[in-house]
Amino acid sequence: MAMGNATPLGDGFGRLPDPATSATAVVDAQGIVTGWSAGAQRLLGYPYEDVVGRPAARLLGRDADAMGDFSAALDGWSGTTLLRHQDGHRMEAELRAYASLDRKGNAQWLLVAEPSQPSPLHQEPPPYQREATADKDEATAEEAFAQCHLPLMIYDADLRALRGSAGAAVELGLTEEQMRGRRVTEVLPPHVCNTVEEGMRRVFLTGEPERFHVHGRPRHAAHERHWAVTASPLRNPAGQVRHVQLIALDVTDQHRARERLLLLNDVSTQVGSTLDVTRTAQEMADVAVGRLADFISVDLLDPLFRGVEPRPSAEGSVALRRAAQQSVLPHAPESVIQPGDVDHYPESSPPARCLVTGRSSLHRTLDEAIASWQVADPQRAAKVRAWGMHSIMVIPLCARGITLGVAVLVRHQRQEPFDEDDLLLAEEIAARAAVAVDNARRFTRERTTALALQQSLLPQRLGTQAAVEVAYRYLPARSRAGLGGDWFDVIPLSGGRVALVVGDVVGHGLRASATMGRLRTAVRTLADVDLPPEELLVHLDDLVTHLRAEEGTAMDPELEVVTDLIATCLYLVYDPVSRHCTAAGAGHPPPAVVTPDCTAEFVDLPVGPPLGVGGLPFEAVEWEVLPGSLLVLYTDGLVEVPDHDLGRGMALLRQSLERPARSLEVTCDDLLQDLLPAQSSDDVALLIARTRALDTDQVATWDLSPDPSAVAGARDEVSRRLTGWGLDEVAFTAELVVSELVTNAIRYGGSPLQLRLIRDTVLICEVSDGSSTAPHMRRARTFDEGGRGLLLVAQFAERWGTRHRAGGKSIWAEIGIPN
Repeated sequence: MAMGNATPLGDGFGRLPDPATSATAVVDAQGIVTGWSAGAQRLLGYPYEDVVGRPAARLLGRDADAMGDFSAALDGWSGTTLLRHQDGHRMEAELRAYASLDRKGNAQWLLVAEPSQPSPLHQEPPPYQREATADKDEATAEEAFAQCHLPLMIYDADLRALRGSAGAAVELGLTEEQMRGRRVTEVLPPHVCNTVEEGMRRVFLTGEPERFHVHGRPRHAAHERHWAVTASPLRNPAGQVRHVQLIALDVTDQHRARERLLLLNDVSTQVGSTLDVTRTAQEMADVAVGRLADFISVDLLDPLFRGVEPRPSAEGSVALRRAAQQSVLPHAPESVIQPGDVDHYPESSPPARCLVTGRSSLHRTLDEAIASWQVADPQRAAKVRAWGMHSIMVIPLCARGITLGVAVLVRHQRQEPFDEDDLLLAEEIAARAAVAVDNARRFTRERTTALALQQSLLPQRLGTQAAVEVAYRYLPARSRAGLGGDWFDVIPLSGGRVALVVGDVVGHGLRASATMGRLRTAVRTLADVDLPPEELLVHLDDLVTHLRAEEGTAMDPELEVVTDLIATCLYLVYDPVSRHCTAAGAGHPPPAVVTPDCTAEFVDLPVGPPLGVGGLPFEAVEWEVLPGSLLVLYTDGLVEVPDHDLGRGMALLRQSLERPARSLEVTCDDLLQDLLPAQSSDDVALLIARTRALDTDQVATWDLSPDPSAVAGARDEVSRRLTGWGLDEVAFTAELVVSELVTNAIRYGGSPLQLRLIRDTVLICEVSDGSSTAPHMRRARTFDEGGRGLLLVAQFAERWGTRHRAGGKSIWAEIGIPN
């Protein structure tokens, strides 16, 4: 077999030349004749001095200009062509071109020509001259083959070597005599032999050239190499394949370059697939082990795992946390610690120096730096000896001018040590991985900050109320986009009512969390004013529009809205006295109602525009619910996931809600498990409330006349009712509050007048009138006879306020009930 550094230029090769009759010439890459045999002179009549140093194209019987590039013309030449004799006539000859290298390694061609028929103008030389010429031709051909730097071998039909070039002898470490008569199986490794011999057999069967790639060691002491092998047929005058020529091109450098490019491409596509620091480091170790190193460890500065930017390392011992490791051996037995543990590196060790200087280093285990490291770290030294580690690279992970950690790459299975090319490759891998690690760190910092902000803006505890039993879940997103702006709230209202709210700010990150906080605060403020749901959403829509104008955010030219200042909201009010719900939505999925018999339905809620669009109205719907029913409010992250669309998600939600559950907490957990993937891509807010109803004996109502004398009657009715409820302790306070509220309604309000008492966790006193004018406290002067009523109410009641309704208003006050 032959191995070398140039590719054969001919695909088809003829039979072996006959030194007695063939003419030979040598042509360089520029098409200039550099060698001319006596046989060539005898065939074409040109003496040596008239040919050597001149273009070979003029020897051909075709127009030289039509030939184009002569080197390209020689490529693959095998067959009959016309040659130009010195006397000017053209003659047919069988011409074959053999690629080879000169002594300087430059490409050249050995041309062999045999006349198709004896030349009529050529006279047979005398026997003694013919013998001398044959000897010279044979010597020239022998010299050309023997001195060929291209590894080339010729095999017979038994696949045994007949000839071997000088290049083959150098690569195989054998002389031509030692190669002759041997099969490939007696020279090369088995996996190489099978490929080569199968290729030669196919050439003998088909008569067509074969090309294939093999890799291995051509001799015991050599390094592993990669070869591009061409097997070509050599035919006799009858056209039969008598021999096979093998030419092998050493493509080790090209193979390594291609492997390095593939490795870098894999690093670009596989490292940084998530925004998790640990996972990113592990991806770097996984992609490089086995292809560049036998063992890799990635150690990072501890602040990175908290999203904090590490400070420049100081002198002294260095503590690094193991982020990832990988080995060609199962369970990475070479490591002295496990991922997540902290490793301490002595000040003089290569990793510590690498962290301080930010420069990589290449070592053999016999180097002084490694030897001193082993002395300072006996446990690591034992691992080095046990696994035969012989070559080490220490590479910094640097991003934005800061060293984030150190990667240590080790070889102990592969015999070849790391070289400078490997060091450059490792540095490029580490640089790309460091950028991904730093991106993951920055994401961790922003997510931690946004989560802390969001948690502080969400309800820390739900307001005390008795209208509903509540359970809720908030699940932050685990995606590259970061946290969203989902929120929920439970707001106690006047008259024993309660407001349930869920909302979602479009977008992710700190801005979405901050906007969510502002909207939640606004909803609470508007709820305290006791606005109806549809009016509350109008005010909230105006707020979002004003926020967008204040921030001066650029508008989307197509939608004419700002996507990151758009929000959806669902606002629902439940009255335990009337058992009625009133709800309005702004671009939000409708609530679900689950009756006590586990029948789930979605409320037919008009789809209002999202908050921030502006200029469009909102509509509310009202319906009655049975006591013990479930009201389910949620954000789209629960029902719209990558696995299915919104419609499919809502159908799954309905199915899950119709399964009986032991408690609201269990229902929340079941919904999250049934509907969400393992890694949620969006925030999820879920709020479930079980309704309660007040019995009729807990509510008392009286219609009043607009006469001042009705005040005394109202006090008497209240006193009797409180005695019946066993609330004599608060009778004085209640009578005082009722007296003031009724007096205020008679004096400033209008008909009809109504008084209502509600016994719940507190005593609620409500006086309704037909006027829409809201009362307000004022400071009474010393000698004023009035103006102190609402001041007294504010002092004796826990809280009080005004609720506007169709056809008037209600003034209410809550009085605490002793336990």
